Amino acid sequence: MTDSAQAPRRRRALFALAAAVALLAGVLAACGSTEPRNLVESIKSGKVVLGTKYDQPGLGLQQPDGSVVGFDPSVSEYVVDHIADKLGVPHPEITWRETPSAQRETLIGNGEVDMIAATYSINEARAKKVSFAGPYLVTYQGLLVRADDSTLNSLTDLNNGKKLCSVSGSTPAQNVKAQLPGVQLQEYDSYSSCVEALRRGKVDALTTDETILAGYANRYPGEFKLVSMTYPKDACVKGALKKQGQPFSTERYGIGMAQDYPDSVAAVNEAIESMLAPLPGSDQSEWSTDLRSALGDQIVDTWIDRANAPGSKYKLYPDVGDLDFLTAPSTTCEGGA
Repeated sequence: MTDSAQAPRRRRALFALAAAVALLAGVLAACGSTEPRNLVESIKSGKVVLGTKYDQPGLGLQQPDGSVVGFDPSVSEYVVDHIADKLGVPHPEITWRETPSAQRETLIGNGEVDMIAATYSINEARAKKVSFAGPYLVTYQGLLVRADDSTLNSLTDLNNGKKLCSVSGSTPAQNVKAQLPGVQLQEYDSYSSCVEALRRGKVDALTTDETILAGYANRYPGEFKLVSMTYPKDACVKGALKKQGQPFSTERYGIGMAQDYPDSVAAVNEAIESMLAPLPGSDQSEWSTDLRSALGDQIVDTWIDRANAPGSKYKLYPDVGDLDFLTAPSTTCEGGA
């Protein structure tokens, strides 16, 4: 074949290659940047991507129509709208993104979300990978039991051959097992599976964060009750001394964002403070109103009374912006559960 005959074929090949490159570029652009996102800049642009859970009643639940409801989405919406108001820009368009626990740091680091509020407990390991605003809620490990079960009123009651359910590999469940060797630990693949087993009488109790348990209790009115969990005796857990009467596992929920954007963290903290402030002419705040709507008045009132009791080691309202607990020394002990 002559060079003149090959020329049109080469041109067609070059055109095809150029088209393929353009198509690939479009696909990559549609997938979004892999650079971490700056929340404040995204709010200025008019569009934000917010991460939350889709499967936790009361906290983050996707509805059949695709909308997302719960306390965490309410906090997220308040935060971005408050920041927009402060900036003098319209409230941004929100795209929700499901953020399973194991993927949260990756989604933030890859720039797939602007921020995540998804029962996201602030701890030292996570704080090395992402920046946290908050905390916006303090919660504790608890028990969910059937409302008509009068035999389970404290943690030690589990020691009488009771069946305790939690998610496979759950650290809280393993801590209970270490404290109460008489409990029969049943591990399921999800909290919803545990709740169904509890409803059917296959297990006697479910343990995880009280907020998560409260969401299920509110979803099934009258079927369940919450039981507080405290250490029945002094214990050594992972080298730290836990005193008798101390609550199990204090969890502080925060809003995770990309590192290196301190202005965004400060803006979110200011928004949370505003949400916690009493509404004009009321002793209630937007925060408390949303929490009651998500988890029920009875449960929230119980937590408030518990926190206000003389000598209580519990609290409900967070110290926004205070992350000193991450580096606070703990009382050490020998061994560890």
